[in-house]
Amino acid sequence: MTLFSLFRSPSRLSLALCVALLGTAASSPAFAHHQAVTRHHHHRRILHHHAALRPVSLTNQSYIVVDAASGQVLSADQADALRYPASLTKLMTLYLTFEALRDHRITLDQLVPVSAHAASMEPSKLGLVPGCRLTVRQAILSLVTKSANDAAAALGEFLGGSEPRFATMMTLRAHALGMNNTVFRNASGLPDPQEVTTARDMAILARHLIHDFPQDYAYFSVPSFVYDGRLIPNHDRMLIDYPGADGMKTGYTHEAGHNLVTSAVHGNVRLIGVVLGAPSNQVRDQEMAGLLNGGFTTEGAPGVMMANAEARPAHRTLVANLLIPRAEAATLPHHHLKVAYAHAHDWQVRLGTFSSPRTARHVAEHASTRLGGTPLLAEISHHGHHLWRAELTGLSHQAARTACTRAGRGCAPIRVASRG
Repeated sequence: MTLFSLFRSPSRLSLALCVALLGTAASSPAFAHHQAVTRHHHHRRILHHHAALRPVSLTNQSYIVVDAASGQVLSADQADALRYPASLTKLMTLYLTFEALRDHRITLDQLVPVSAHAASMEPSKLGLVPGCRLTVRQAILSLVTKSANDAAAALGEFLGGSEPRFATMMTLRAHALGMNNTVFRNASGLPDPQEVTTARDMAILARHLIHDFPQDYAYFSVPSFVYDGRLIPNHDRMLIDYPGADGMKTGYTHEAGHNLVTSAVHGNVRLIGVVLGAPSNQVRDQEMAGLLNGGFTTEGAPGVMMANAEARPAHRTLVANLLIPRAEAATLPHHHLKVAYAHAHDWQVRLGTFSSPRTARHVAEHASTRLGGTPLLAEISHHGHHLWRAELTGLSHQAARTACTRAGRGCAPIRVASRG
């Protein structure tokens, strides 16, 4: 490996000194020590800045939806609020792994040793024992499917010499990519009060994974793999439940809540969605499905699965159980939204059901900008929980049909009965 190959990309300059610490490029112990001390103090300054000025948000949710090609933000809420990433951390572990593979510093068949430290990680894990080995390929597959913390720690030690050193490499690479509000402290995402990120930063990382390593992105859609005679399934239900979804990563800790990064394609449009801090996996997936629906509608992409329980009862479980059957609806006023009182011959389309009124509002307003009509929120009571449905109303029959044509299958115009 030459210094030219190490420095051939400007975006990789910040990682060079970390690689030197591995003994693959450095020749001066004094120089390496000086750089290690410099990085240590820089990292501490970053952590102090976050701890002193920006407390981690433990309430509400953060989300963002971006066009993967252009990076344009289609919808967002609290996208820059600091959050705990949980296992979304492994996206950066994988980024550095793919980078090492691209640069021929490692190979897929190379064996990764498992230390006592790596084997001691809390679940989710493969159950690796100290002294065993697994291939780089197996480690990658265990991260994208089972989100194995022991394999992540082993991979971090393999690439960085130690997990703390690898975490410094992760943070430096994050900042080089423009993830300026992110700090990593380990390779797995297990709880650390100083490990923080934002929805916007995770969207940036997802875009780079897609564009920088297109040949490796397919790992994120693997439904399962076999390790040591066991079938290891993928945790990400969006790959099954949301048409067009082909990656990326789930994450959960008690402190972080339920996190998700998803990328999906309809027609020639690829979107990336990030949801952080959801109260459950089901709500997280519902939020993501609705946000992606709204994004594809805004982009005019075909084939979006739109929520419409009453109009299409046979399809009530099309998208991650997004549709709530037999819901009782009541209008919810908001100063940005008009409460539309339907008259005879009025038509509407229903866009999705969400746990957050803010999310539903964004989806309705974005759809209104694209498709016309009046955005409407409907409050829904379901098993004692309050949900909100995003709708467009006040449409003519032709406008509603046009809206559904743009929205895609799963959407049908609904004629609203007169209130008298």
